[in-house]
Amino acid sequence: MEFRFTEEQQMIRDTAAAFLQDVSSSSAVREAMATEAGYDAELWQRICRELCFQAITVPEEHGGMGLGYVELCAVLEQMGSVLLCSPFFSTVCLGVNALLLAGSDAQKQQYLPAIVDGSLTATLAWTGPQAARHGGQWGCEAVTATWQPSGDGYLLQGELRYVIDGHSADLLIIAARAPGSSGAQGIALFAVPATSAGVTRQWLPTMDQTRHQAAVQLDQLQLPADALMGEAGQGGKTLLRLIDLAKVAMAAEQMGAAQKTLDMSVAYMQERLQFGRPIASFQALKHKAADMKLKCEVARSAVYYAACIAQEALDAQGDRQLAGELPEAAAMAKGYCSDTLFFNAGTALQMHGGVGFTWEYDVHLYFKRAKASELYLGNAAAQRELIAGLLLD
Repeated sequence: MEFRFTEEQQMIRDTAAAFLQDVSSSSAVREAMATEAGYDAELWQRICRELCFQAITVPEEHGGMGLGYVELCAVLEQMGSVLLCSPFFSTVCLGVNALLLAGSDAQKQQYLPAIVDGSLTATLAWTGPQAARHGGQWGCEAVTATWQPSGDGYLLQGELRYVIDGHSADLLIIAARAPGSSGAQGIALFAVPATSAGVTRQWLPTMDQTRHQAAVQLDQLQLPADALMGEAGQGGKTLLRLIDLAKVAMAAEQMGAAQKTLDMSVAYMQERLQFGRPIASFQALKHKAADMKLKCEVARSAVYYAACIAQEALDAQGDRQLAGELPEAAAMAKGYCSDTLFFNAGTALQMHGGVGFTWEYDVHLYFKRAKASELYLGNAAAQRELIAGLLLD
């Protein structure tokens, strides 16, 4: 592997950074996070029309850019840096991945071009109300909604929680299990228009106001046969792969946010005077900043290594051995970046002093994102436990 950005990748990263710095200012984030949708629809359309970031990993035959996970993570790093409020993560890192891995040709043709032109958003829903209690790993054991054959189609029943943008997405990709099944057995994925009869959605405000979640209730949801993605009861392995890909994407966001908290702290310390000089000149604070920088650099390495492995997993012609390393690489990136962002955000609060806890400064927004993203998909302890289990297998 070549662990260096190509000119094209660097251009994508720089373009994302320049654009997002302009449109996702502190005031813009605060305004968007206060709405029920959780994002500015006009800004989302600008992202879709002017930059086409939502099309990064969509194949060219469906109107996309046909790029890879490294390019995606380069954009996510910049989005995490500015806490962009948008349906990007849910649509691209959950919905598009699900369509690419499990969708039929007809489903890809129906949904992917609509995502590319900005007229459709999507998300993945698989976790039941008790997901956080299942070891924090958010795997197949978290699936509690059920499916069963019904006439020429399928009948779904159950409740799903922690669904990112679940209240606003146009397409819900739902994982459910056959009654009586457990673990990865009996799981099936379904593409469900959010307006389907039998689907009730509710926004659930959380600590992280910059990323909205929802509860989705399925009440005797009747679906046609063509809503099934892949084979009935054989979706467990696909779901695990989707979760691994989501971990890599989440880690990229966390790494970008961690770098931003360092940059914010250094800028503040250079302005804040104490005893007649900037507090950035104090050795104790220099040590803290150095620790934050070190964690950012290690996190960046973990993210882009995992991104390379993720692309191998998505590439049918890729090295199967590398693709098989995805669960370990994803867990490593998510675990380390969760710890890094929480450490950096907490240290940034201390380095800002009393004002770091005030509403006027943005540090508290990053601290909330740090905690919420740490728990989503499993915290660092859960990721290390998963790696240990993989090494023993």
